[in-house]
Amino acid sequence: MRAAAVFVCCMPLLACGRQNTFVPPPPPKVGVAHPLQQKVTPYLEATGNTAAVNSVKLVARVQGFVQSIDYQDGAEVKKGTTLFVIEPEPYKLKVDEAKAALDGAKAQLVQSQAEFARQSALQERQVSTQATLDKARAQRDLDQATVAQDAANLQQAQINYGYTQVMAPFDGTVTQRLVSIGELVGTNSATELASIIQLEPIWVNFTISERDVQTIRASMAEHGITTRDIVNKVPVEVGLQTDQGFPYRGVIDYIAPNVDPSTGTLALRGILENKDIRLLPGYYVRVHVPLRPMNALLVPEVAIGSDQSGRYVLVVNANDVVEQRGVTLGESFGELRVVQTGLQPQDLVVVDGLLQATPGQKVQPEPQAIVSPSDTGAK
Repeated sequence: MRAAAVFVCCMPLLACGRQNTFVPPPPPKVGVAHPLQQKVTPYLEATGNTAAVNSVKLVARVQGFVQSIDYQDGAEVKKGTTLFVIEPEPYKLKVDEAKAALDGAKAQLVQSQAEFARQSALQERQVSTQATLDKARAQRDLDQATVAQDAANLQQAQINYGYTQVMAPFDGTVTQRLVSIGELVGTNSATELASIIQLEPIWVNFTISERDVQTIRASMAEHGITTRDIVNKVPVEVGLQTDQGFPYRGVIDYIAPNVDPSTGTLALRGILENKDIRLLPGYYVRVHVPLRPMNALLVPEVAIGSDQSGRYVLVVNANDVVEQRGVTLGESFGELRVVQTGLQPQDLVVVDGLLQATPGQKVQPEPQAIVSPSDTGAK
């Protein structure tokens, strides 16, 4: 018993003789992945406005009373459809009068030509004087001029008579009428009757920045592409503010030859079929212009951070130490983002556990895979 008591009393002394040592925790685990290498289609994004390809004010080009209005306000009409009739009878009489004057002038010309031929024959036989021949020639020339003048008067009368029917110059939608039946129009100046607007196809006007212009022109020069190769070939996609994506498709049909020095932008225009008339002139739209496909490196948006120096990603080096790498970003593709500069295909980017990854700290990298977007067109 005494020996047991001595052993128990010595136990604290033995324990006090040992040194406590600190065991550091293991490095935090973070998910890492190589940047996704994939061919993508870069794009230009802009905002623009829709505009009618043709829009005309219908005016009265002759004076008279409105005899009839032959369309419903807002109706879609075909080219050549009569919309307004302006008191045609007085102008029809002018046509008949001019036609009668022309017929009389032609008859007089026949007579003067015959007289000139007769005097020419007499002069050859030296039966008539030179003065008589000259008089016959002058009368013939005067009658020829009268026929020409009366023919022009007839043509002008026919033109004015045609103006009594105001017709649609192209297929389109006619606005509400601005005059009433029986109203006198065209008294002092051309009276506006209504307007007609072509809705199919439709234009989209937009601009791009000078920087984008320089980038595109450099790419065009690299690939041997001219402006002629772009017009009517490069697609343009359009979406309304309430649309998901860009459901309306067309092509670029105009590029301005100069940059506006006041805004530093270049004007472009797209043309869309607009068969279902979903787009109306004056809409504010989003514009999406796909460019040439290119190979790119993509990383998840969640892997991208920012500070005062700009955008960056965290990478794990060969010693499993976290480094901060500044990057230049491009377009978004779903949940992925193009990295233009700052990364190499073999780099390991931290894509998970970012809160545990501190630059200069050692970590335990756990390989993961970046899922390819289903669509290689930018969103």
